[in-house]
Amino acid sequence: MRAAYLALTLSVLAPATWAEAPTTSLRPVTRPDASAVVHLTNVTQTVAVVNAPTNAGLQDWLTTYRPRALTAGVSASTFDRAFAGVTYNSTVIKRDRNQSEFTKTIWEYLDSAASDARVRNGKAALQKHKAKLAKIERHYGVEKEVVAAVWGLESAYGTFRGSTPVIGALATLAYDGRRGAFFEGQLTAALQILQNGDVGAAKMTGSWAGAMGHTQFIPTSYLSYAVDFTGDGKRDIWSDDPSDALASTAAYLKNSGWVTGQPWGVEVQLPDGFDYTLANRETRKMPSEWARVGIRDMNGSKVANHGKASILLPAGGQGAAFMIFSNFDAIETYNTADAYVVGVGHLSDRLADGPKIQAAWPRQDRALSYAERVELQERLTEAGFDTQKIDGKIGPLTINAVREYQLSQGMDADGYASLRVLKALR
Repeated sequence: MRAAYLALTLSVLAPATWAEAPTTSLRPVTRPDASAVVHLTNVTQTVAVVNAPTNAGLQDWLTTYRPRALTAGVSASTFDRAFAGVTYNSTVIKRDRNQSEFTKTIWEYLDSAASDARVRNGKAALQKHKAKLAKIERHYGVEKEVVAAVWGLESAYGTFRGSTPVIGALATLAYDGRRGAFFEGQLTAALQILQNGDVGAAKMTGSWAGAMGHTQFIPTSYLSYAVDFTGDGKRDIWSDDPSDALASTAAYLKNSGWVTGQPWGVEVQLPDGFDYTLANRETRKMPSEWARVGIRDMNGSKVANHGKASILLPAGGQGAAFMIFSNFDAIETYNTADAYVVGVGHLSDRLADGPKIQAAWPRQDRALSYAERVELQERLTEAGFDTQKIDGKIGPLTINAVREYQLSQGMDADGYASLRVLKALR
């Protein structure tokens, strides 16, 4: 969420770059630990293995951090109990450094995100927790299938919640410094959670990056949006009982602007000769207006006027097209990657007995590697189509630069950062 870790921090880790856990979970897989320490040596994220101990450095950092935590309202006793036995976690740093090297196309991601097994397991979870999910839906106005879809992608319906001690992971990331300010904020929030008594340090476990519980909240989002739905006095997102976690997810989405009854998006057919420059998030029209330029749903009908919508082409003009509404934006606050949002939305549709995505994907294409994404940005910028950043992340700025380049070359201006575009730039 931007409640979940898949938001404020894991926006740097788009789902298309996740290593997938065996068969069921789309959460990152923790790499085997190693005795060596991973150290960031330059801004291009070159990784070098060094032998110098780092735990002493972490302990020194905790000494300087302690007054800041106490100033934020964390008691000395809470701080000292939380850090008893905490040591530097090299595995966490390895995961943080190497995220960008894992790449999937959106269709490969969706093949897993809305696989038959995940749909089957999701329907079983909906049936098992039917009463509580119906109550959550009535209370927050967020459809139960959407809540279940987030649950399914974040932890495979509670199967992969993460077993890494959160305090140690966040302390390591904060001390390490690459995104130190962010992680220190999360660490302070985690200490405040401990102080509030919702969970003890030993049970505060999660992903390598500090995402917690069934639907992977980061600590700051937990403080803002987690709810005690069971009424036992604790906001317990770690329990085997997922009630608080699922209700917290609905509360988060509602706070993010969820509109009851509105679809996240609708798969659509584009007319021949469609102007691909219209397929951008800034161009929003009522479905009736899109119908006037020939856009129809997959049954050939006009899309109902659910609200203003934009056209999304996550794989360019050769893949599926979606008319996306404001509920897409609400899911996006959980994770900014289009693949994740489409994954949640499509899985929720499948859980509600909706069809599979009907259009063909350009499966002959492959995803660009991290090095190729960096090269694409560099070559675009050198050619006069400034991507603003050279970071290997294909976001709106890079998509716009690709589109401008395509227009200059007489190509379909769909903004798709493909190998074809990179080869043309070469």
